[in-house]
Amino acid sequence: MLKHRGFPGRLRGTDFQFTIRRANPKGASPITRRERYRDRRAPDRRADEGFLAALWEHFGAEPFERGNLDAGRLSWLFGREVVAVDDPFDPESYEALLRIDEDAARASFPQVFEENGDLW
Repeated sequence: MLKHRGFPGRLRGTDFQFTIRRANPKGASPITRRERYRDRRAPDRRADEGFLAALWEHFGAEPFERGNLDAGRLSWLFGREVVAVDDPFDPESYEALLRIDEDAARASFPQVFEENGDLW
């Protein structure tokens, strides 16, 4: 499992996890698309925004390996702002390649792409 050095482990000041410490010996947790409903709590929306900001700062528009990124947090963005590069995509692989769909990310989280703040 690739460890993304310099990537934040969690959203500052919260317990919202962005990375995992070690690989699961039983296999990686699958990445699945989770629905984001309009009535989600503000802290949950802030965690999505902070995670996307960290992804954008760390990887930009380039493809990246899943590695030690948290499957649960990725699942909230998967299929919309974060998309699979590989076809067929293996949702249970630490080596799976992903990338940010910049158009979708800008539409959903425009504040991430503004130059005026540190969101994570």
